[in-house]
Amino acid sequence: MLDLAIIGGGPAGLSAGLYATRGGLKNVVMFEKGMPGGQITSSSEIENYPGVAQVMDGISFMAPWSEQCMRFGLKHEMVGVEKVIKNSDNSFTIKIEGGKEVQAKAVIVCTGSQPRRAGFKGEDEFFGKGVSTCATCDGFFYKNKEVALLGGGDTALEEAQYLANICSKVYVIHRRDEFRAAPSTVEKAKKNEKIEFITSAVIDEVYGDNSGVCGVKVKLKDGSIRDLKVPGIFTFVGLDVRNEILKQDDEKFLCAMENTGQVSVDLKMQTNVPGLFAAGDLRKDAPKQVICAAGDGAIAALSAMAYIESLH
Repeated sequence: MLDLAIIGGGPAGLSAGLYATRGGLKNVVMFEKGMPGGQITSSSEIENYPGVAQVMDGISFMAPWSEQCMRFGLKHEMVGVEKVIKNSDNSFTIKIEGGKEVQAKAVIVCTGSQPRRAGFKGEDEFFGKGVSTCATCDGFFYKNKEVALLGGGDTALEEAQYLANICSKVYVIHRRDEFRAAPSTVEKAKKNEKIEFITSAVIDEVYGDNSGVCGVKVKLKDGSIRDLKVPGIFTFVGLDVRNEILKQDDEKFLCAMENTGQVSVDLKMQTNVPGLFAAGDLRKDAPKQVICAAGDGAIAALSAMAYIESLH
């Protein structure tokens, strides 16, 4: 039986693994189907992590995390987890794809979040064929071409600036006149000659053909339609948490949840189920910042260690 199972390999999961193994737990496994790093690896620019003065892309930023976090004995299983179940003896069963099962004394769930779909006509049809949620992944395909971008938060405007370095023009479409992004980020984007703002507007439709997106129809404040002839659109309209593995066979969740779908935890990242912890974007009121996720992971690991110690 594992001492601790960590599900998810982003900043929260890696930090949890580092603190748990360095703190003396011997049998700790992090389940992450892909390479560790989490959603931040798709970010084009990180400049607000204390102690890291150099502006870095997400992949470069997360590269040393795995090496450091594995140094003290954390094991990484590259498999997908389907479900977490609480057993009658208070241990947990981790159901892994392919019908396998693993037992653990305690579990930290750090499955994070994923980009939310915007819901406009043509989004699903052309997703991956001109509709993208990752500027770092797909921006290069539009070198010296015009693109559109939907969103008004920090991520949206930071990615707009990243795309402006590659593309000939970036149309930023936002439903309001004001932006949720930090004032400094807004000011920087507005000074960029390649970025044009289309505010108080919504996407009416994304259209295309067999080769992919051909244009975006934008509905303006006065009800008129502006047709942008662009081959790509990037959407940054928020995140949905990945909570599926906590759903049980009766469709109820293993632990108490918020209305938002996030996990209810206390300041120790403890759920209402003893031995089950949640950290990072998945937990309630998560600020969705790398530094906060890392802190959550450390707190969850320390709490899990105290819980495991109490079992003896």
